[in-house]
Amino acid sequence: MRTKSIAIASLAGAGLLILAGTASAADIKVMASAAIKEAYLELVPQFEKSTEHKVTTTWAGTVDMMKRLTGGEVFDLVIMAGPSIDELVKQGKIVAGSRVDLAKSGVGVAVRAGAPKPDISSSDALKRAMLAAKSIAYSTGPSGVYIASLFQRMGIADAVKDKIKIGQPGTPIGDIIARGEAEIGFQQVSELLPVAGIDYIGPLPPDIQQITVFASGIHSAATQADAGKALVKFLTSPQAAPVIKKKGMEPG
Repeated sequence: MRTKSIAIASLAGAGLLILAGTASAADIKVMASAAIKEAYLELVPQFEKSTEHKVTTTWAGTVDMMKRLTGGEVFDLVIMAGPSIDELVKQGKIVAGSRVDLAKSGVGVAVRAGAPKPDISSSDALKRAMLAAKSIAYSTGPSGVYIASLFQRMGIADAVKDKIKIGQPGTPIGDIIARGEAEIGFQQVSELLPVAGIDYIGPLPPDIQQITVFASGIHSAATQADAGKALVKFLTSPQAAPVIKKKGMEPG
């Protein structure tokens, strides 16, 4: 009888533990930039399995993210380019001191699969390739803003302005290239690598490369701030680093 009582007590205790674990599980709402999408999609299921938290993610381009967040939409965690996180901190939308750098990426170049690959080995070679190209695509995100300024510095902005196709917010530039709507395109390396139907040529030459740091921040109205911090801790853990590298970015 005593053994049976102990067994019943043990089962009851186990049940309480399960209920406690379920009660502490959170539904974390995240808004994130597509630049980290490939690594994130591989890592988040591991986080969910180990913590029992559930992560619901909204993907958007930088322009759309800023519009929605400044307009009052609330998420527990926001992941986007560091300068935008800093701007949201100034606006009071992101908790001051909550910024954590997750990964960084350079700008890459791609053409449609099977198309000739222009020489982009130097800034002069890239300049010649842009002048020779029939059409050029870049995004409204950090990489596109940089490419527009780069063309200005190169002195070719006026010469190529009629060739430029700017992707709609959230539209992968790789998709535009794959459909043949642009001959050559620029975006974060991590956003070009997974796209089918294109050939990734390589990153911009080192002397004109622009590295963008993608960071996270806790929303000032977050309801699951602690769970959001736990996700950030996982994304910056040593076990996450190989996945981030594999997807074309560098940790931190």
